[in-house]
Amino acid sequence: MSNCKKYLSDRYQSIQESAFSGARDEDTWEDAINFCIGDPDIRTHETIIQGAYEDSMAGMTNYTDPQGMLEVRQEVCNFYKEEYDVEIDPSEVLMTTSACEAFCLVLEAVLNDGDEVLIPSPFFGVYEDQVVLSRGVPVYIPTTFEENFELSPEKLEEYITDKTKVLVLNTPNNPTGACLSIDKMKTLFDIAEKHDLLILADDIYTIYSFGEEFVPIMTLEKARERVITVNSFSKDFVMTGWRIGNVIANKEFIDVMCHINNSIIFSAPTVSQRAALHALRNRHDIQPALVKEFKDRMFYAYERLKKLKGVELEEPRGTFYLFPNVEGTGLPSEEVVRKMAEEAHVLVLDGKNFGPGGDGHLRLAVTLGIDKMKEAFDRLEKMDIFK
Repeated sequence: MSNCKKYLSDRYQSIQESAFSGARDEDTWEDAINFCIGDPDIRTHETIIQGAYEDSMAGMTNYTDPQGMLEVRQEVCNFYKEEYDVEIDPSEVLMTTSACEAFCLVLEAVLNDGDEVLIPSPFFGVYEDQVVLSRGVPVYIPTTFEENFELSPEKLEEYITDKTKVLVLNTPNNPTGACLSIDKMKTLFDIAEKHDLLILADDIYTIYSFGEEFVPIMTLEKARERVITVNSFSKDFVMTGWRIGNVIANKEFIDVMCHINNSIIFSAPTVSQRAALHALRNRHDIQPALVKEFKDRMFYAYERLKKLKGVELEEPRGTFYLFPNVEGTGLPSEEVVRKMAEEAHVLVLDGKNFGPGGDGHLRLAVTLGIDKMKEAFDRLEKMDIFK
């Protein structure tokens, strides 16, 4: 047996496998249908690919400004002005290699050892490790199915201590699909202001808000003083493999993040930055079809799931994830996951992988076409636990 473990940092002596690293091996069954990972089965729009290709062939293959190409950052600013009437300067934008990297840069820039980060739960599973990597302390605020998984102001106040520094807000939410109205975010913002907290806004699924139109928290008065916004092109433009995102924040924050990023990647990939530019410029031609497609998928999956005995869920509100409660089956959620895999070859994630409040639930990434989902739900309907 290798002795290499003794050389590892104490921080990594007892790591646990991420729910996303394997999410069960679909190769176990040739006919497996996988709802585990939020990677859509739709190719990036041809306009984006072609634009990035032509820019690359024209010679745009070198390093860029470490903060990101000025033209691309200006387009991000144009987007916020056109969509939300928010004035942003390019100096307040940093292009990053994904939103995950952006999140890490923010936390590394603002956390001191032992600072607490409030995370409404259930939550995107990567948050926990990202906070710990920056020597912070993740503190989970449970939300419940009964309250539509929305963070209440009273619950937020209850979890704030003198060590609290950051509140994470992700809306529309992965994994629950919960969507916070701008009025609700204003109430939460006022509490953050009262306690002098930073808000880290994870704005990843902004076009997939099926009720009220999404409005970013950064649009609130005085928000720019304490809101740091992380964006991604992965979901809103189905560009997961391009690994491109950005951070919008006060220039003092951005300068520190750039300093940190210089030792990690220096600059985001040029071809991906160009792809982001073409995505933003052509969003009105690209995004409506994506919204319709995923809304159709979500409501189809919702209608099929609610017919299964022991399954309870709310009508889809946002994202392309469903988070059904399966306690009515009388089995632990991990057992439901196992049976679905072994008996129907349908793969989903156990909700407890997403923190407190997730136990008793499943997360389905509705990233498959309706024909494939029909096959999956037809199989599930034949299982004894759902009859």
